[in-house]
Amino acid sequence: MRQPVFLLLVISITFMSAAHVDDFTDYSGQELYMRFCASCHGEEGHGDGPVASAISVTVPDLTGIMQRQGDQFPEQQLREIIDGRSVVIAHGTRYMPVWGYEFWVEQGADKEAEADVRRIVDNLLGYLRGIQR
Repeated sequence: MRQPVFLLLVISITFMSAAHVDDFTDYSGQELYMRFCASCHGEEGHGDGPVASAISVTVPDLTGIMQRQGDQFPEQQLREIIDGRSVVIAHGTRYMPVWGYEFWVEQGADKEAEADVRRIVDNLLGYLRGIQR
């Protein structure tokens, strides 16, 4: 008698978890930015989001990335910062969330999710490229 109840509980939890997972692969770069980045970097990317004042480091102005990089868009470097492979040493510790891991978990934490994360980060990088001044 206990086995069917346990099995039903496991199945229910599995379906509830799967139903809660958001699929961010179809989000535009702007939608991703507004959902995950704007709270710190600001709606226009100037580093003035509502959370920025609570962070002990200066939140970068994302609209000036190319200007700071000699008119080059450092796509691979930004990809590694976003997905967590690279830490901005000047910050000391990592204040920015490891979005690559977060997206991977949200997409199902499997091999297919790895491709999804690449697409999500690509969309976000496209948006960042578009807001350069």
